[in-house]
Amino acid sequence: MFLKLFSRAKPPQDLELIQQYRESGDVELVGQLFERYTEMVYLICLKYLKNEDESKDATMHIFEQLILALRKHEIANFKSWLHVLTKNYCLMYLRTQKKRGADLIDEKTLPLVEKAASVHLADDQDHEPELQLLSKALTTLGPEQRACLELFYLEKKSYKEVAELTGLEMGKVKSHIQNGKRNLKIYMDKNYEQE
Repeated sequence: MFLKLFSRAKPPQDLELIQQYRESGDVELVGQLFERYTEMVYLICLKYLKNEDESKDATMHIFEQLILALRKHEIANFKSWLHVLTKNYCLMYLRTQKKRGADLIDEKTLPLVEKAASVHLADDQDHEPELQLLSKALTTLGPEQRACLELFYLEKKSYKEVAELTGLEMGKVKSHIQNGKRNLKIYMDKNYEQE
């Protein structure tokens, strides 16, 4: 009798749960399996993403991926496999965010910088909050970055003309414009929701 109780109390192994899930399709089994490793997945996400909220979201997305992935893949060691899956998810997420961030400066901030000199846009109520924020963002830049950005985008000067007007080397001008764009993007992203 004691042996029966002891053996019943022992939880199923990872691979047993996976097999049961494949046979039954019961998502609760995936939940039990994932519950064992939620902390591990979260900590891996936190290591890569360095943001608690993004790591929590990523942990939930990985759980959702498991529902399909466990049916497709042959798994010998679930913990190791889940570790690799989590790491790959985070790396793909970071790659996507980096690309989205690079696109964002071109899609949102730069058109505002380029159009800020236009009287029509300045009068447009729809863009007024962004323009005010952009104006604040420009004041946070160093004088050389700000001058290069204003000459290049607002006054439509070429790299060569900016170099001549500022007395900077062409490489420095390009560097100031690129770094200035990045700094504007960081400021806009950080402060846009707060305005």
